[in-house]
Amino acid sequence: MSMLIVAGLCLLYLGWLIGKPYYIDYRRDQRRKQAFPLAWLAILRRRVPYYRLLPPDLQAQLRGHIQVFLAEKDFIGCAGLDVDDEMRITIAAQACLLILNRKTDYYPKLERILIYPGAFMVKKQEIDEAGVLSEYHDELAGESWGDGQVILSWQDAADDARFFSDGRNVVLHEFAHQLDQEKGAATGAPILARAEHYRPWSEALGAEYEQLRQHADAELDTLFDYYGAEHPAEFFAVITEVFFEQPQAMATMHPELYRQLKNFYRVDPFDWH
Repeated sequence: MSMLIVAGLCLLYLGWLIGKPYYIDYRRDQRRKQAFPLAWLAILRRRVPYYRLLPPDLQAQLRGHIQVFLAEKDFIGCAGLDVDDEMRITIAAQACLLILNRKTDYYPKLERILIYPGAFMVKKQEIDEAGVLSEYHDELAGESWGDGQVILSWQDAADDARFFSDGRNVVLHEFAHQLDQEKGAATGAPILARAEHYRPWSEALGAEYEQLRQHADAELDTLFDYYGAEHPAEFFAVITEVFFEQPQAMATMHPELYRQLKNFYRVDPFDWH
């Protein structure tokens, strides 16, 4: 009898494991179908002007993604900040812009978004050429961790949502890192749709990354922020910002790079601006 009980429990557990993804998909589909609250829509239109540039089908898709995102992720205020719907909607809208038209698991490793009123200080370490370890404090507007959290400055997130054409956006930047980190450490090569896509991706981004490093060393003008020359992962995050915010310039000056990001994100912001 005890063996039958154990076998039954094992079957129940196996059924739960098999059925869980379907239940999650069903629950998400139900959330997307819910009416988008009018108060949230007012915030979206006021705080995220970019929303009005999207075609109607993508606007509807974005609203649905926002509802799932807000239901599944925790927003935590830091340094005395009280998180409200203005903050949650503004951040979620920008984060969900990266998953339009794509099969998504809604940043599966991400559990929480920590929000500071403004730029925040973090302690960092570095080893110089002589092997000496030193510690210093750095002021940041955002940071993406692989252990389930993104940290953001509300002031920067709000400003970047309002001025969506300068090629800089901390939310897009940090959530591009989250996409990159879905497979493990951020390398600048997120999970692509097909295996054969990795070679042209590597060739295009590798060449452009090296060019940016050379331009940064020579202090030449460039469309991309020099911060992208720090590491391939930072390069991917930086060019994501420019892809969505300055698509015409990127498509003209870096056509192959633009094509790679258009294939990855499965949207074409060129006609939105």
